[in-house]
Amino acid sequence: MKALQNDPGMAAGLVRMHFHDAFVRGADGSVLIDSTSNNTAEKDAPPNNPSLRGFEIIDAAKARLENKCKGIVSCADILAFAARDSVLYSMGLPYAVPSGRRDGRVSLASEAMSNLPPPSFNLTQLTQAFNGKGLSQEEMITLSGAHTIGRSHCSSFSNRLYNFNSTVSQDPSLDPTYAEQLKKQCPNGSTNASVVVPMDPDTPTKFDSNYYKLILANRGLFTSDQTLISTPQTKKQVQVNAYVPLYFQSKFRDAFVKMGMIGVLTGNQGEIRINCRVINS
Repeated sequence: MKALQNDPGMAAGLVRMHFHDAFVRGADGSVLIDSTSNNTAEKDAPPNNPSLRGFEIIDAAKARLENKCKGIVSCADILAFAARDSVLYSMGLPYAVPSGRRDGRVSLASEAMSNLPPPSFNLTQLTQAFNGKGLSQEEMITLSGAHTIGRSHCSSFSNRLYNFNSTVSQDPSLDPTYAEQLKKQCPNGSTNASVVVPMDPDTPTKFDSNYYKLILANRGLFTSDQTLISTPQTKKQVQVNAYVPLYFQSKFRDAFVKMGMIGVLTGNQGEIRINCRVINS
């Protein structure tokens, strides 16, 4: 909470970190492991570097816990709790998360590349990626709602502005006024990694259902956002999420808890890492 009061935008960072952890080898804290001279870890794969942030918050929580009860609380659990607290901070929704995850001992950049759905995915690809982790299409649409507090580097959507396909340079499913605004923020060919764009410009740090209203207005930032209304069935879910916020909140909570249980290590599997960045020797 202290970290989020200093930087409310960090809530999105921790929610995303938990998602990126859960989708690669399950929620086992593998995203927290640093690369070594002979291994490039998940956190240094292109989907995670330079965009993942908040590692120092997990380190600080771990140090406090190790001081009080050595070797008891896993890094995977700390990340799951930090993500829960981030949803509470930005949405005002308190909920319980099961504990008892153990930490994995393997972290490979190549697995982050093959398991994390990129912003260019369409509805079919997203549905398959989430189905592969035991999540339904509806849960995928609900979890995408976390983008309401997100931000993005230009490279994740610039193809929609400048080189969409061989016929048109600009994505026709993108609201033209919004596209002009984005072009000002992200000039063609710009590789400035310090430029970030809010995914919900209206309420960037408030976890609300405005993300879905933006998609209905053709103002989804990513292809993977706008594609959520590409069938009548999924468009209806987006409309419900947009206009029945309490229903969306309860669906999000349930899907987020379920995501935090993907492929978890329990019992004597894995370990309780002493330092979240390094596997125990």
